[in-house]
Amino acid sequence: MHLFPSVQRNSPTHVKIHVEDKDALDKFALAFSQQIRKNFSPDRPRVIICIGTDRSTGDSLGPLVGSSLLETEHKFFKVMGTLETPVHATNLSTYLSVVNQLENPFVVAIDACLGSVDSVGYINIGEGALKPGAGVNKHLPPVGHLHITGIVNVGGFMEYFVLQNTRLSIVMKMAKIISRGIHESSMMFDREQEWTV
Repeated sequence: MHLFPSVQRNSPTHVKIHVEDKDALDKFALAFSQQIRKNFSPDRPRVIICIGTDRSTGDSLGPLVGSSLLETEHKFFKVMGTLETPVHATNLSTYLSVVNQLENPFVVAIDACLGSVDSVGYINIGEGALKPGAGVNKHLPPVGHLHITGIVNVGGFMEYFVLQNTRLSIVMKMAKIISRGIHESSMMFDREQEWTV
């Protein structure tokens, strides 16, 4: 079963935010809350799949976000993928089979990626699935109705080596913005729903 729509690269809802932007958290929370409003239904299960591994600095963005969300006791989304129990190439299909058993879930996929020199440091939010492992030539199934990617380093040459040697500081900054932005916008949306009842 093909669960997820393809990536919409030129979608008007595609948002790029640089990690060093002083308003990065607010911009992320606003863009993410707009996507929650667009896809929310009280009975629709909500899942975040944080893809990556703690064995590679550059590829640890997803697990860092997942662990940070669990530390805040985040309840709006079911979180899959943490530093302790990462979702990666060898177990992704197992997690997707669990998601496939849910009725009409809204799935957000989070992953690190490599890009051009000019794009390093950007967090992207966009509609459609992401292709995990594409930067290192792995052929994995697409994941998500909405994707969040952090461009952690330059791609195009010796990708595994580049991911291993990515600076932890940029990954940590991205993880903080993404996890706080998801949590804050979800809490804000929850409060709005309570006011309308």
